[in-house]
Amino acid sequence: MLDNLLFKIKKYIPRNLFSWVAPLYHYKMALLGALFYRFPSRKLIVVAVTGTKGKSSVTEILNAILEEAGYKTALTNTIRFKVGDESEDNLYKMSMPGRFFMQRFLRRAIKAGCKYAVIEMTSQGAEMYRHRFIDIDALIVTNIAPEHIEAHGSYENYLAAKLKIAQAVARSPKRRNMIIVNKEDKESHRFLAVDPVEKYEYSIENARPYTIGKQGVSFVYETQRIDSPLSGEFNIYNCLAAITFARTQGIEMTTIKNALEKFSGIRGRVERIEAGQDFSVIVDYAHTPDSLQKLYDVFQNTRRICVLGNTGGGRDKWKRDEMAHITERSCDEIILTNEDPYDDDPMEIINDMAKVMREKQPKIIVNRREAIAYALSLAEAGDSVLITGKGTDPYIMGPDNTKIPWSDARVAREELLKINKNRP
Repeated sequence: MLDNLLFKIKKYIPRNLFSWVAPLYHYKMALLGALFYRFPSRKLIVVAVTGTKGKSSVTEILNAILEEAGYKTALTNTIRFKVGDESEDNLYKMSMPGRFFMQRFLRRAIKAGCKYAVIEMTSQGAEMYRHRFIDIDALIVTNIAPEHIEAHGSYENYLAAKLKIAQAVARSPKRRNMIIVNKEDKESHRFLAVDPVEKYEYSIENARPYTIGKQGVSFVYETQRIDSPLSGEFNIYNCLAAITFARTQGIEMTTIKNALEKFSGIRGRVERIEAGQDFSVIVDYAHTPDSLQKLYDVFQNTRRICVLGNTGGGRDKWKRDEMAHITERSCDEIILTNEDPYDDDPMEIINDMAKVMREKQPKIIVNRREAIAYALSLAEAGDSVLITGKGTDPYIMGPDNTKIPWSDARVAREELLKINKNRP
């Protein structure tokens, strides 16, 4: 309620003036939230997860391991908010809501008897000081690649925002402060340079030998063979990030193995939609060129029918050409559609992608439901229909921040049922 009041007041401050005072404003709000809820992070083990890709997946995997070990947990990410046994969808269209929300969430976690709070932390959240006055015990960094360039002004600014979270770990008064990084990431040394903290690294070498299939992955960690239903090499990295932290907490490998083999997947992240069809239907967030390519690679031995919306209006326009090229190289059928145009013309976004495709002619269907229905109608036994860009996003965002309730998974199921009914 207080957050909403402050937001209304902010609307009456001239934009140029607010840009000048924004850092002080965000800092004061972060402090006020912590004071109001009595610095709840001091009584929890707080694990922050940041990076460009894999944040939500790592938080969910780690949460599953901690629960398997018998701990009561709290969890915030792009997908949901969970405190103990209670969970609700994240409908905010942001991974890290306002400062009062985060501090209130942590206070709820204490009241519920949670020991761990696992929090997805973003660059934009850090720029708005939403991580401040949250005492962090551990930071997991998945990877760093260009993202949100318009919002931050440059890649270096984006990276600097991520590093602010690492610096917050170093300042934390907690007994054990640690940073866990993907050793293979080109920016890992920037996070490892932060002192004084414990430092841990992981890499794909920790998982060898491993195998990757359409139905899951298998790998070995500390002599323990783990068969996970999660798909793709990227999910091996996500598992390794969570395992590395779990081992610092003394959690046994048998417990970790049990958790990972039970863990069936994450909504909106290589999510399989089943309605009795004889082909694969996958819903995935895939919001960067690298993540899109890695998703397509998982299904490279099938005929790939791809529904692509690409970046939303007014942001990261540079990705449109790259993702269009990747889709043209990887997919047998391409359907370009609307995603989150905001104040941009949806056709302008679609045409930006279509005009760089030289070898294949994409089908353009602006209505996203119709695009998904058309893709499903093309599928035959053994094919893969890959619906990317939104994952669990609950809305299609239009002009002036208008919201159309949406779910790629729900729409895909509804359209599959229609196809099944019309079959002889």
